[in-house]
Amino acid sequence: MTTTESVLTARNASLRDMARLLQHQQANKLDVVVPAHNMRMSGGLLEIDGIGEPAITLDGVTSATGRFTPTGTCDAGIADKLGIPVRYLRRMREHNQVDLLDHNVNTWLATEPNERYLARTLRGHRGAPGIGRALLSEKYKITDNLDVLMSVLAGIKAAGVAVDVTRCDLTETRMYVKITAPEVAAYAPALLRNYTSPFTRARGIDNPVVFAGFIVTNSEVGHGAFKIIPRLEVQVCDNGVTIEKDALKEVHLGARLDDGVVRWSQDTRHAMAELAGKQARDAVREFLNPAYLQAKIAQIEADAGVPVRDVEATLEFVSTELRFTTEEQNTILNHFIDGGDRSSGGVLHAVTSAAQTLDDADQAFDLERHGLAAMRHAAAFQH
Repeated sequence: MTTTESVLTARNASLRDMARLLQHQQANKLDVVVPAHNMRMSGGLLEIDGIGEPAITLDGVTSATGRFTPTGTCDAGIADKLGIPVRYLRRMREHNQVDLLDHNVNTWLATEPNERYLARTLRGHRGAPGIGRALLSEKYKITDNLDVLMSVLAGIKAAGVAVDVTRCDLTETRMYVKITAPEVAAYAPALLRNYTSPFTRARGIDNPVVFAGFIVTNSEVGHGAFKIIPRLEVQVCDNGVTIEKDALKEVHLGARLDDGVVRWSQDTRHAMAELAGKQARDAVREFLNPAYLQAKIAQIEADAGVPVRDVEATLEFVSTELRFTTEEQNTILNHFIDGGDRSSGGVLHAVTSAAQTLDDADQAFDLERHGLAAMRHAAAFQH
């Protein structure tokens, strides 16, 4: 694992480890609103004037230029803001065409020298470059992962419901925290009677229990709003069914920011945290409710019992509709066969169990959230 990856990402982390990583990031964050004429690409590094470590010279103390290694997310933001095809920018970097990369970026920065951007970075230390995390609109409303996590946990505690934090993931683009309430459970016999876990071979008919829960997602770098999404978890296999249409969310769009280093006041951070805490309490009230759980199970089971006749044709249709990759389609097929449930509900199980096997947390979340849509497309294909 590279230093950049270890600072920015975690997979299947505990709550304690996630909190420590977010605290480390928070201590090293450097956010700055900067006009284009104070930025450049040099040697493939993003340079921003006036925010580097202070240097002591005969003329006094001066602020040096900050140097940052862009992540793939930051490169994509640069491409988007400057109108450079992102595939072209990535190709220049992948093929080590650094001079060409610098020339392209700097040429387009010079065309709008007074355009202002929010650069989200992590400080470098002892002369080493920092990390360029994102280039965003100056109106981007920062809602930090650590504030979200702490506020959501406080909101859950205030609601007085016992929960388990079952999994934490952090990528360059998003944080994911999965929360389950073991005390809020219901049976889903129609959904699970023909299903066998591809992981343990346990049978759903013997243990048709489904838990209530939700997943908290947030992006600090422009890849989606802060959301709390209801998620049902099947005990026999840990498959998760996300119900995105019921999600609570807060869009990251605010007022124009002033130039220079962004120093968020305690009042501002408190207001953001208070909102996240209130939404967490709302989520507990709505999503960790036996009536909500039972209603959602009934809705799912209504679409889950349609027999799948031509398996390969059905999964090809579903994959085309939902834009699954060939690799994802093949994995889903294997999980459908191993699950043994030749119905539209079996497609739901196959998609959500396949999601558990993916190393990339963003890809896993994206696949899991399509589980219900996959089931409904599979059912529609049979008519």
